[in-house]
Amino acid sequence: MGWKMNPQSLLASAAINIGLALLILSLFSVLKKQPSNASVYYARPLSHRRQIPVHFPSSPLRRFLPSLSWVFRAFSVTEAQILDAHGLDSLVIIRLFKFGSVHLPTSSLSIKFFAVCSLVGLVVLLPVNYGAQEVQNGNYFTMDSFTISNVKIGSNRLWVHFACLCFISFYGMFLLYKEYNEILIRRIQQIQKLKNRPDQFTVLVREIPLCIEHKARDCCVDHFFRRHYPNTYRSYQMLYKTEELEESVSHAKSLSRKIEDMRKSCIANKSKNRLSLLGLLHRETSKADSDLLEEKLQALSHKIHQLQCRDMLQKKELPVAFVIFKSRSGAAAAAHLQQHSHPLLWITELAPEPRDVSWRNMRVSYRVVPLYRLGVVIAASLLTVFFAIPVTAVQGIAKYEKLKKWFPPATAVQLIPGLSSIVTGFLPSVVLKAFIYIVPFTMFAMAKIAGCIARSKEEMKACNMVFYFLVGNVFFWSVLSGSLLDLIGEFITQPKAIPTHLAGAVSAQADFFVTYILTDGLSGFSLEVLQPGMLIWDILKSCVYGSQRETSPYLYSFPYFRIIPLVSLSILIGIVYAVVAPLLLPFLIVYFCLGYVVFVNQIQDVYETTYQTCGQYWPYIHHYILLAIILMQITMIGLFGLKLKPAASISTIPLIMFTLMFNEYCKIRFLPSFHHYSLLDAAENDELDEKCGLLELHCENAMNAYCPPGLRPVNFMASESSSIPLVSP
Repeated sequence: MGWKMNPQSLLASAAINIGLALLILSLFSVLKKQPSNASVYYARPLSHRRQIPVHFPSSPLRRFLPSLSWVFRAFSVTEAQILDAHGLDSLVIIRLFKFGSVHLPTSSLSIKFFAVCSLVGLVVLLPVNYGAQEVQNGNYFTMDSFTISNVKIGSNRLWVHFACLCFISFYGMFLLYKEYNEILIRRIQQIQKLKNRPDQFTVLVREIPLCIEHKARDCCVDHFFRRHYPNTYRSYQMLYKTEELEESVSHAKSLSRKIEDMRKSCIANKSKNRLSLLGLLHRETSKADSDLLEEKLQALSHKIHQLQCRDMLQKKELPVAFVIFKSRSGAAAAAHLQQHSHPLLWITELAPEPRDVSWRNMRVSYRVVPLYRLGVVIAASLLTVFFAIPVTAVQGIAKYEKLKKWFPPATAVQLIPGLSSIVTGFLPSVVLKAFIYIVPFTMFAMAKIAGCIARSKEEMKACNMVFYFLVGNVFFWSVLSGSLLDLIGEFITQPKAIPTHLAGAVSAQADFFVTYILTDGLSGFSLEVLQPGMLIWDILKSCVYGSQRETSPYLYSFPYFRIIPLVSLSILIGIVYAVVAPLLLPFLIVYFCLGYVVFVNQIQDVYETTYQTCGQYWPYIHHYILLAIILMQITMIGLFGLKLKPAASISTIPLIMFTLMFNEYCKIRFLPSFHHYSLLDAAENDELDEKCGLLELHCENAMNAYCPPGLRPVNFMASESSSIPLVSP
C-alpha cells in the first residue's frame, strides 16, 4: 500500500494540535472577558444596540482566568432560539455539525451519523481488522493494523465489511431523508412567519424590450403588466446604470464623516481650554479645512441632485425591473410563467430579498450570463489543476523516505530527536491548511463575476466550486499524488481500474487524513473563535487613534462559502474511511463537537445574518453528503477487488444503484420546494393577511423596498445646526 506514517508522527501531530487548541481556547476565554475586546467578540449584539449577553467579571483575577462558561452557554442555546434570532440558514449550519456528531441538546435525531458509525467501527470492524494480523511492521503497529488492509486476501471476514457498508449507507440515507424533510417543514413555516417580506410580492423581470414610440423601457413594463395582469399588477421599479451616482454618494458620505470627525475633535479641544498660541492656530486651521470640506460637500450634493433627475436616469435605463403585485399568489403565478413566445424576452423569476440583491450583476445582460459562468468554470478548473503543485509538495514532506531520495539534505532532520516526527506528522497538514485558506475567498471573488442576481446565489456557487476544489485537491490529489501522471494515463486507457487504484490509495492515506482532521478541527476551529486577524487590527487601531475615535463593532456576514465546503469535506473523509479505517471516526466526533460549540458562539455573538434564503443551502449539503456515500461505495468495490473478493464487489453495485435512485427521488420530492414558492402557500398567506387587514400594507412595503442604492434617500450633515438632508429622494 505504500509508505506509512509511524506512530510517533501520529502522536506528535495529535499532541501539537491538542496543545495548540487548549492554549488558543484558554486565551480566547480570557480575551472574551475583557471589555476592550467587545467590538471583536460581541460584534453582533453591539451592532444591534443590545446588551452584551454576559456580564464582565468585576474581579481582576476572574477576568484573567480561563473558563468554560462560553462552552456551557453554547450548549444551552436551543434550535428554536437560533431559528428566531438568526433564521433557518444559520440553523442549517448548526444541523450540519449535528449530522456528524453525538447527541447534542435540542437535536432532532437522538443519535447522529458518526456516533453510530464509530460504535459500529470500534465494536465490529476494529476487532475483525486487528484479529486478522496480515500486516506486520516490526516492533510497532501502524494504523494499518486496525484497517481493512490487515485482513487477509480472500478472507470471509470481508463480508462483515460488506454488511457494515450496507448499514452505513442505508443509515446515512435515512438520516438525509429525515433531515431534508425536517428542513423543508421549517422552510415552509419560516416563509409563512416572514409574511411581510417584500420578495413574496415582487418579480424580477429581465430582457425588457425597448418601446419604439417613447424610446424607453419603463412605459413598456407598465403597459405589458397592466394588460396581461390587470387584477394583480401594482407597480414597478426600473433599474439604471448608476455607477457614477453611487460613486458620488459614496464620496459625499466620506466627506460627511470627515466633517463630523473634525467637529468632534474641535469640541474635544475646546473642552480642554487650550488657550496657547499653538492651540489657537490649530483651531483656525481645522475650521478652514472644515469650511473647505463643506463647500466640496455642497457641490457634490448638487451634482447628485442632477444625476437623480428623471431625464438623466431615463438615458441610463437597464432592461431590468422589479414588478410588484397586489398579492403573493399573483407574483408567484407571474414568476413561474413564460411571458413571451421568444424565450429571451420578458424573463421572469421571483425577486431575491432586498438585502440579498446583487445590484452590480443587474447590469449584466441575461444573454451573456452563460459566457460569464463558463469563464468562471474555466478559471476555477485552472486553479484546481495548478494547485496540484503545492499539494504534491505537501505529500513529499509527509513521505519522508521519498523526500530523502529527492532532497538528500533532508536527512539532517534525523539529527534532532523527535523532529522527523513533527515534520512528517504535523507539518504537512499545517502547510496544506495554509494553502487552502485563501481558496474560498478566491472562489467567492470568481462567483461574484458569474452574473448571479443575488448574493446568496454567489455564495452557493462559491460553495460548489470550493467543495469540488477540495475534493479534487485535498482528497483525490493527496491520495494519488505519489504517481499522479501514471495514474491519469491508466485512468484514461483503463477506466475500469479506477476503483482498484482509488481503493489502494485511500487505504494508504488514512494516517495523513487523521492529521488533517486534527489540524482542521482542533487548530482551525480554535483560530476561528479567537479571530486573531480582527484582534490584531483592533489593537493597531487603538494604538493609532487612541481613545479619540469611537470603536465600531467588527461585524461581517456569515461565511457560508468557507464553512460549508470545509465541513462537508471532513464528512466526506469520514464516510469514505468509515469502513476502511474506523479508528479515524472518534477524531471526527471531537471535530464536530468542537465545531458545534465554536459556530454557535460565532452565530450568536460575531457574525451577522445579512440575508435569508430560508434553508436553500441544505440541498447543496445533501448533495455533498450523498456524493460521499457513493464515493465510499466505489472505494469498497475496489478494496474488495484488491482482496480478491469479487462476490462482495458485485454485491456493492446494486447498493450504488439504490443510492443513485434515492438521490433522484429526493430531487423530485424535496428540491422543487426549495427553488419555487408554491401557489398554495402564497394563496394561504394572502388569505391570512386579508383577514388581518395587512395585505395592502405589505404590498406598499414591497413598493419601497427595491429602490436602487444610488436613488435611496441620504442624509449628509453639512452643518452642526442643520438636520435637513442635502440630497432628497
